[in-house]
Amino acid sequence: MLRLITTLLAVVLLLSGGQFLIGRPAFEDHAAQAVWTWRISGAAEIWRNGFVPVDDLSAIPPDVLKKIQHDEEYGWVVDGPLPAGPAEAQVRWDDGSSMRVPVIEPRKALMALSPWSEEDTFPDDEAYHLTGAAYTTMRLNTVRGIATVPAWRLYFSDLPGPIDQVAVDRNAIDTLKEAIGRHMSGDQHVNDFEVLDERTLLVDYDYGSCTGRPLDVSLRISEKPDVVVLGLDVPDQGDGFCAGTGRSGQDVIRLDEPLGERVVLDATSRLPVLCSRAPDACGDRNA
Repeated sequence: MLRLITTLLAVVLLLSGGQFLIGRPAFEDHAAQAVWTWRISGAAEIWRNGFVPVDDLSAIPPDVLKKIQHDEEYGWVVDGPLPAGPAEAQVRWDDGSSMRVPVIEPRKALMALSPWSEEDTFPDDEAYHLTGAAYTTMRLNTVRGIATVPAWRLYFSDLPGPIDQVAVDRNAIDTLKEAIGRHMSGDQHVNDFEVLDERTLLVDYDYGSCTGRPLDVSLRISEKPDVVVLGLDVPDQGDGFCAGTGRSGQDVIRLDEPLGERVVLDATSRLPVLCSRAPDACGDRNA
């Protein structure tokens, strides 16, 4: 019975979206859970030794991007035979380390570009037609540094140039979101930070306000030897649910020790703050 009640409460929190329940756990509880999960879930190992890209997984020339943005409702379809690629390849970092990864086929690379599902259909004059592909590599920034990664160069009959798309099968390798597991995406979270100096961070955050007006939000921090956890203390806004209006804020926080190589986590989601800034870092954005 207790497990059922706990599950139901978790579902209510996940489905409430912009609404939230007052009386949430304190920052210290969230921070402790974030640190524990990071250390025991395998996420720390993925960060150190896995494939965690910081750059976008697509390289789109400016003239191609301009046309795509103009034709934002267009679909993406295959219109010709496509080559087979290798089943596996290597990601090679500039420091000499490497990682063997599975490779997706050109069709799946196309679908990684598309905001639509493969079952969606489009009029012939409202779609980009993939007519060919060539196996290649891309240079990509990751949390482990610059790497050379397998990629597909995709050619279209109705775009002014090709698009390069990373060919690593993200669904077949360990990702941070998969390691962390179910995570809250509630009304308050840290979404970015800038390192001003080795002990000073400029932090951007979002939160919900029942009245729609700014609140006196306090930015909180928990430092460990391997991670820094950031979170928010939002003033109590009464009992029960409210239709929260999204607000944003920015503040400067001072660390007790230099940031160094420590990972910065968001206390609510338990994910690296990097996940908000670089959607491809923690897992396939289309997954």
